Amino acid sequence: MSISGHMPAAPTNIRDLAATASIAEHWHDEHQIVYASSGVLAVHTDRSRWITPAHRALWIPAGTVHSHRAYGVTRLHLFGFPQELSPLPVAEPTALAVTPLLRELLIAYTELGEDRTTPAGQRMRAVLFDQLTLAPERPVQVPAAHDPRLVAVCQLLEEDPSDSRSLEALGRTVGASGRTLTRLFRADAGMTFPQWRTQLRLYHALRLLMEGRSVTSVAQLCGFATTSAFIDVFRRSLGHTPGSYLHSGQTGSGGAPRDSPRAD
Repeated sequence: MSISGHMPAAPTNIRDLAATASIAEHWHDEHQIVYASSGVLAVHTDRSRWITPAHRALWIPAGTVHSHRAYGVTRLHLFGFPQELSPLPVAEPTALAVTPLLRELLIAYTELGEDRTTPAGQRMRAVLFDQLTLAPERPVQVPAAHDPRLVAVCQLLEEDPSDSRSLEALGRTVGASGRTLTRLFRADAGMTFPQWRTQLRLYHALRLLMEGRSVTSVAQLCGFATTSAFIDVFRRSLGHTPGSYLHSGQTGSGGAPRDSPRAD
């Protein structure tokens, strides 16, 4: 499935994507909330990329050119609305924490079809807007690099998130000093190098968990010093443990939580 170009109205509906399916770059004249109730969705813009597991929804402002990629069989719930109805003053793509109530509202409203225009449907939308105003930002975001030296460093870590070299050591590989790269990360990516690397590792971790990898395996592949350290960073960043993420059914394995270290 692919969509490209300008779509004036942001649709409100449900879409099922096969594993690794993508939706090509496009933009709307309206705002849109994108939520994956199963699977994992990556959303890319020219400035950054986000990954949205079941505990996150992504706010995509009107006019933002973006594309999607599914990891695992993914069910998308798309909620579009005119700019004048916006419940939040959000000008950039923003990842929002999804409470149990917000999750059920997003699922129910996108399933209504033509009934969304009825008084009951309009009341549901009003409650949905109320819940969106209460949803805190909880992103897994990897800002894009533009400076060639920074792009080279980021590419090295994309290829191997477990690479634990310092910024100074990475800089020697691409011909830039650690001080220069530190400055570039703040100016180009809007965050420090450790913050960016943590976001990158979490991004890859969510994808690997979606593939059914164990928590211990994912911690090793993504460069965390210990499984406990991975669990702690995951919980602080996403509000859930990797085990509860697996247990939520996102991997489709139906297995029990696997926060305890174990061998593959």
